[in-house]
Order: sequence, then C-alpha cells, then structure tokens
Amino acid sequence: TQDALREKGRSVDTEGFDAAMDAQKAKARAAWSGSGEAKDAAIWFDLAEKHGATEFLGYDTETAEGQVLAIVRDGASVNRLDEGETGWIIVNQTPFYGESGGQVGDTGTVRGVGDDDDHAEITDTQRFAEGRIFGHQAQVTKGALAVGAPVALKVDHTRRSAIRANHSATHLLHEALREVLGDHVAQRGSLNAPDRLRFDFSHNKAMSADEIATVEAQVNRFIRQNSPVETRLMTPDDARGIGAQALFGEKYGDEVRVVSMGDAATGKGANGNTWSIELCGGTHVTRTGDIGLCVLLGDSASAAGVRRIEALTGSGALEYRAGQDRRLAEVAAALKTPAGEVVDRVKALQNERKELAAEVADLRRQLAMSACGQAPAEAETVGGMALHAQVLTGVTGKDLPPLIDEHKARLGSGAVLLIADTGGKAAVAAGVTDDLKGKLSAVDIVRAAVAELGGKGGGGRPDLAQGGGASTENAEAAIAAVKKLMEG
Repeated sequence: TQDALREKGRSVDTEGFDAAMDAQKAKARAAWSGSGEAKDAAIWFDLAEKHGATEFLGYDTETAEGQVLAIVRDGASVNRLDEGETGWIIVNQTPFYGESGGQVGDTGTVRGVGDDDDHAEITDTQRFAEGRIFGHQAQVTKGALAVGAPVALKVDHTRRSAIRANHSATHLLHEALREVLGDHVAQRGSLNAPDRLRFDFSHNKAMSADEIATVEAQVNRFIRQNSPVETRLMTPDDARGIGAQALFGEKYGDEVRVVSMGDAATGKGANGNTWSIELCGGTHVTRTGDIGLCVLLGDSASAAGVRRIEALTGSGALEYRAGQDRRLAEVAAALKTPAGEVVDRVKALQNERKELAAEVADLRRQLAMSACGQAPAEAETVGGMALHAQVLTGVTGKDLPPLIDEHKARLGSGAVLLIADTGGKAAVAAGVTDDLKGKLSAVDIVRAAVAELGGKGGGGRPDLAQGGGASTENAEAAIAAVKKLMEG
C-alpha cells in the first residue's frame, strides 16, 4: 500500500496507523469475555501477538503433529504440566475444533512424539483472543507436557463424528423449517453437541404436530438421498450471490466457507440445484447419509418470537425410537390390545371414566338428598324465610351446586346452606330462591358461614354462591351465624 501511494506522491501516516492499531487491540482486550476459563483475557492476546494464530487442520484430518508453543495454568503462563495437573496448551497447528458457531469443542488425546511416557487427555477445546488462539484443556495422565515439545494430537473420532452429524442435520433442519413455515425463519442460536442438537429460530407461535412431522420427514428425505456435502471457499458477496445464508453468531472475513448439501431444483448454488447452502465454519459429514436418521423431540418457546427445536441423530435417534417402541409395547400389553389400537383403547377408557364419574356424582347426590328426607319438612323459618341447613359427608365441592338447586326446588321459597366435609376441609355452598334475592344474597350467607369455619371470603351470584373453610368442626356455629344474618 505504501509503495502504491508513494508512486502517486502520497505517504502513509505509519505512526498514526500503529497508534490506531494499538488502540483497537486495547479495546478488543477490554471487551473480550472469552469462551474458556481464563482469569485474565490479556494473556491470550499476548500469546496471539507472540505466536500468531493457531492453524486449524481439522477439516481434513483428525490427527496431526505440532509443537507446544505455550501452556496456561490458573491464568498464567507456565513451562510445563506434570502428571495429574490440568491446564491449557497451545500448539502451532491442531486438528481439534475450538467451540464456535454453536459447535462444541473437540476432545481427544495428546502425547509426546516418539515418547509414549508423555500423555494427556484433551477434555475441551476453546477459542481465545477473538478466535485466533485454540486452547486445548489438557489433563496430564502420564509423564509431562512442556513448552517446545513436539506432540501428536488425536481427536476423539466417535465423538467428532456424532457432532458432525448433528451439525449437518442442523443445516437440513434450518432449510426444512423455512420450507414448511416460511422464509421468515432465521437461525437465532444453536448447539451441536455429540448427544443432541438444538436449534433456535424466529417464529411467533408453537409448531403443530403436523408441521413437526412434515419437517422431520423432509430432513430424513435428504438424509436418505445421501448426496455429497460440498465445501467451497469464496468471498461473502459471491456466497450470498448463489443463495448462501449467513448463520447467527458467525464472524466472516474476506474468505468464507460455503457448505452445500441436498439435491433439489431450488435455484440456489452454482448449478441452481442445491437444497441447503450456508456460510459455516464448522465440521460436517461427507454425505448426508452419514447422519443416519433425525428425530425431532418437539419445539418450545426460547424467547419472545423465538422457538426452539431439539433433535437426535444417528445412534441416538435409533435408541430413542427403540425406547418409544418398547414403551408402546408395554402400554399395549397393559391395555391388552394391539399396539395399533392403543389410541382407540385409551379413548374408550377415557369415555368409560367420564361415564363412571357421572354415575358416582349422581349417586352422591341421591345419597345426600335421601339422608335429609323431604327438605320442606326439615326447613326452619328464620326471619320470616325458610332455611334448609345441612352438614354432609361423602360429597365433594363440585357436587354441592346441583344439590342446592334440588333443595331450592323442593323449598319453593327460601334459602339453602350446605356444608360438606371433603376430607379435612370444608366446602360451603348456599342458594336463595329467586323471589328472595331482593332480601337475601347467597354470597352473604356463604361469607357468614365460611368465617366460622376458618376460611375467608366466598363468592358467586345472589342465587348461588360457594366458599371453603379449614374444617367442619364449627359447622353448628356456621349455621347459627347464617340464622343471625337472616334474622337481621
């Protein structure tokens, strides 16, 4: 740049440029929160400036050799980690993916080159200093790891394969959601772990069972298609020009990775026949068939206007389906019906339960009415009005309103107070015939009775009201309070 400007008679303010760069670095240090467990972010920026960025080899390999450039333990640089110690090791190049864009960091092993006496387990991989440094959390299990030592790194293949499957399934899921729900769907967050995937997306209502089933079927259709998953490097503008979507949380430079999968006439991609095409820096399967199977576990609310889907792939999905089949078989056996008829059998049992519940309620009502004989004969005259007051057992609060109506019909004119012992609690209901509503309110009757039963309040209409109390021990006092109310 300086040479080009010099030819035009211009110069570069290098001092000003250096000052601006230093200011930007200071600003980045202050703002960076990191994704790992560093106590002091500054150390990672220092390491990045001293050693440069970590070269990531994990797109093409799961094993590599490198040199230990630095070790960080408890927020400070150290020269070595001995057996039993844990810290972060930084190498010049690595096949380990550092957590980013929703994809969790790799785990695996590291050992000294040509020396099996030095060995450590890598339990996590994170990115530091704005993603420039890959930190490998190492627990030394044998020997020691020292700065400057050559090491061999090996990613846990089984775990990485499961993560790759979930990440690729996330791309297929994203496109399926857009196709089923609409183009407004956009990623709002994700998690690609070895045991599951989670995908947050913009949508303002819960998905129906049919929508979830359609999305799941669409994802699995492209999994069975077993089309190649292709990755190309291009500029962000060129990528967007062929229909690539930028994913939430990703940072893009002058060159981006474009991941394509699925064969469909969409007009997207270089040849217009790519189903899913996204900008993505994560690792992916070689062919969609490597995902195996995808099972959606349902959707839920994540935030205002954001829904969340969780899903399983591969062996996890197969195990989930097998578990569902076992549970269905157990239910079918308990119901003594074929698995295909379980739903109809359950519906039939629900209907039977409703009918039995109605019969029980009617029997309770009949029992309560027969216990009191003819209501008019038992009614007292209080304040010039008939009052039927009764304490009941074997009925619930729900049974009281129809009993009130029946007693009111028998009285013709008057008030009814029923107190039911519901197993330690008191349920109270009161009724007043229409001709007396101008003089007496069922609400006032309930409140007077409830106050004596250790309760508060009560409500309803002038002709029917309900309330509750702590117990029926003071039932006689409650009846006396109602009589006092009616006497004025």
